[in-house]
Amino acid sequence: MVGLDTRIVIIGLPQVSQQLQANIEQAIWITQAYVLTNTLTLSIIGRLGDIFGRVKIYTYGFALFTVGSALTSLGQNPTEVIVFRGVQGVGAALVFTNSIAIATDSAPRNQLGLFLGINQIAFRAGALLGLTLSGLILSFFDWRALFYINIPIGIFGTFWARRRLKETALLDKDRHIDWVGFALFTAFLFCLMVGLTYGAYGTSGLTTSYALLISAAALIIVFLVYESRVDCPLIYLRVFRIREVSGGLFALLLNIITWTGVLLLLSLQFQLVENLSPLQAGLRILPFEIAFLAVGPLSGRLADKYGQSQFTVTGLVLSSIALFLFSTTNAATPYVTLSIYMVTLGIGTGLFVAPNLRAVMSSVPPERHGIGSALFTLFLNIGLTVSLNLAVLVMSFTAPYNLITQIITASNTQSIPPGGIALFLASLKNTYFAFAIVNTLALIPAVIGGRVKKVETKTPVAAG
Repeated sequence: MVGLDTRIVIIGLPQVSQQLQANIEQAIWITQAYVLTNTLTLSIIGRLGDIFGRVKIYTYGFALFTVGSALTSLGQNPTEVIVFRGVQGVGAALVFTNSIAIATDSAPRNQLGLFLGINQIAFRAGALLGLTLSGLILSFFDWRALFYINIPIGIFGTFWARRRLKETALLDKDRHIDWVGFALFTAFLFCLMVGLTYGAYGTSGLTTSYALLISAAALIIVFLVYESRVDCPLIYLRVFRIREVSGGLFALLLNIITWTGVLLLLSLQFQLVENLSPLQAGLRILPFEIAFLAVGPLSGRLADKYGQSQFTVTGLVLSSIALFLFSTTNAATPYVTLSIYMVTLGIGTGLFVAPNLRAVMSSVPPERHGIGSALFTLFLNIGLTVSLNLAVLVMSFTAPYNLITQIITASNTQSIPPGGIALFLASLKNTYFAFAIVNTLALIPAVIGGRVKKVETKTPVAAG
């Protein structure tokens, strides 16, 4: 459900915007508020889980996520929907971050890749299903039904988690919480993510974007200096000295930017260029979903037996090939060809995800699994935010920002000026190419951090 709601609004964004009478900036925030609040709370959630227990925090998160979903479905204007999506995002952060830590704590060491692969498939399957399910729902119901579906599942999940989950974690006996560090890090993330969002507004938002990004740079420097001088820091920065952790996190960041952005671009292409319904657009993305879901758990199991390095590198290479192929497409490209490219991208992504997460979590000391999962989720969320904004930004280098806005918010193609669709398609091709370069760069941290490991006989030890 957490994964579902990261993407369920994207297909229906034109309908949501029209019914709420939201402008393009408000429409962006309806999607970004969820990710923003999710990200801002991650560092403290990881610490709370390490102190009080992952299961307790996870259960509270499920309840808050359900309440946020109900409130979002009742929103009467863009501002209310944005605020309630933020509440939903906090609950989602509590659930997702602790789910990774719970799975890591519970998994036998020789099956960690399999356990984390299933966990990630659950999240990614939800994110992918959001593109298809939202189209199906919008074919029959109002946009509010996108959030109704969370309520019964959320109620069941809250009570089931409270009844069935047992705490198995090695908790941190030091219960100190670095509130100053949390304030500095939260301010940094806020400036970074809001600055990136304003960067997607075109020239009208560039001044604000630059000011926020400069502030973010200053805040992260202050945060790092402060954290190096306190006894119990918010984030144990020494985990970044572990090659598998730092390499895996930065490879994840670059990879998540690309494939999530491609799914958004394909959705726009199918709906706005080919005049397909939201449901038809979602169904056309199924080849990627099927390939990804088929390969994901298998790659985790193979990484348990043979080590993760060869799978992460192979996955990134296949993904880059698919992205370069997408940049050669045009309006006349047959759907069969696009399907082959989507399958290639799905296989590559599936090969990368679980082994990469395994490399990160198996290298973090057991008492820091909450922080490790929080860092993984943090990098994932930053990638989700950057993906949408980078896509719009790169497209605006080819097509005017006003034209992109007009096409995205258009109710039909007849209202688009002559030549607009051709220019829009050209901007899509250039964005695919830019994403291919970004994903190829992910090979650098993946190779640096990759160390072929077979089944561990004991948990790796690191300073912290």
